[in-house]
Amino acid sequence: SQQIQFADDMQEFTKFPTKTGRRSLSRSISQSSTDSYSSAASYTDSSDDEVSPREKQQTNSKGSSNFCVKNIKQAEFGRREIEIAEQDMSALISLRKRAQGEKPLAGAKIVGCTHITAQTAVLIETLCALGAQCRWSACNIYSTQNEVAAALAEAGVAVFAWKGESEDDFWWCIDRCVNIDGWQANMILDDGGDLTHWVYKKYPSVFKKIRGIVEESVTGVHRLYQLSKAGKLCVPAMNVNDSVTKQKFDNLYCCRESILDGLKRTTDVMFGGKQVVVCGYGEVGKGCCAALKALGAIVYVTEIDPICALQACMDGFRVVKLSEVIRQVDVVITCTGNKNVVTREHLDRMKNSCIVCNMGHSNTEIDVSSLRTPELTWERVRSQVDHVIWPDGKRVVLLAEGRLLNLSCSTVPTFVLSITATTQALALIELYNAPEGRYKQDVYLLPKKMDEYVASLHLPSFDAHLTELTDDQAKYLGLNKNGPFKPNYY
Repeated sequence: SQQIQFADDMQEFTKFPTKTGRRSLSRSISQSSTDSYSSAASYTDSSDDEVSPREKQQTNSKGSSNFCVKNIKQAEFGRREIEIAEQDMSALISLRKRAQGEKPLAGAKIVGCTHITAQTAVLIETLCALGAQCRWSACNIYSTQNEVAAALAEAGVAVFAWKGESEDDFWWCIDRCVNIDGWQANMILDDGGDLTHWVYKKYPSVFKKIRGIVEESVTGVHRLYQLSKAGKLCVPAMNVNDSVTKQKFDNLYCCRESILDGLKRTTDVMFGGKQVVVCGYGEVGKGCCAALKALGAIVYVTEIDPICALQACMDGFRVVKLSEVIRQVDVVITCTGNKNVVTREHLDRMKNSCIVCNMGHSNTEIDVSSLRTPELTWERVRSQVDHVIWPDGKRVVLLAEGRLLNLSCSTVPTFVLSITATTQALALIELYNAPEGRYKQDVYLLPKKMDEYVASLHLPSFDAHLTELTDDQAKYLGLNKNGPFKPNYY
């Protein structure tokens, strides 16, 4: 009987894979960066990937070509996706039915820049049902569901987006939404602030005539506050990101359920016993940590805010500096909305096969551009999965090129997006119909009464029944029986 050579095997395991024998799909990063974008095909697309949608002549069944999508023929498939999403977005459909008769957005010309998924399609079609005209682009080059974009284009929405846009395509799509003869936007719905930034810089005359901006991300809201502080925000803006129905639901519960989905689909990683560092313990970080802890991962947290750091400690996580644990961790997840959280120095010190990804909206958290150097080799192994290989053979697994993991690499729970979408729709209705002078040229939080209304619309899904205050109890608490129950600062 043969004896098993454990010693030899152990030596083999500890060696890094060498450069020889690398597969032919290995690509040096000296190739153009747009090459890696264009290889990101949609799950539903396998053909004609090399032809840019900008070069195709497409028309929908009504003869309109006022859109630019991957393939208009996928519209029927996309329509089924939207219908499935509608089943779990009952509050938005209920709002659509309630307000359809009075058309509160009649005359509104909304230009939007969000993720284009089945869920946002339900929002866009709700806005159209309420009387608005919409033109839409994508806020992320990877998150567009091509079939959904096709269904929107077929339904008459001017949508300019496809999965795997280049950086140039991204700005071209935004420009096509804004720069059109005979149509001028009067409302902006943004996710990340790129659309607002583009209109402000390129079309100041259009920007001055906007009646309101609704923004739903940390990054975009930060940009709005910067404009406001500099005295350059000449329109009222609604900060949906910090509304309770966004923070406590989309940021927390959505990330708690989608972080694992994105990581599993791309890497098939097993989390039990893995060491993971989560950068940032805001609502997104809290959701990610809860999910990872539940699967048996050893979770570290980095924080700049002592309150969030103390919360992490009380929840049982070690709060560390990234440099203290970077050599030992198996996964690094950024959730800060900041820039250069993971630097080239950190990436150089990571161990072989470390997975690096981002759950914040902006793609600035991981310094990906520092990896685009001749001595490192990039190997595309799956859609949105790159192995970045160092000269000694060490490889780091980079997901979605540092862009938002869950929407780039998987999907997100429909129900929780219904909450955010309903909040966005109400914010648009509020800003569009507000009497002169109610909102000045500043950034506003969503009124708590509206937050509570959005929450109440979702309770029937759980067959939940609210208790009502008696007159005596309401007087004792100093509250109106019908709310709002939360103070404005909550």
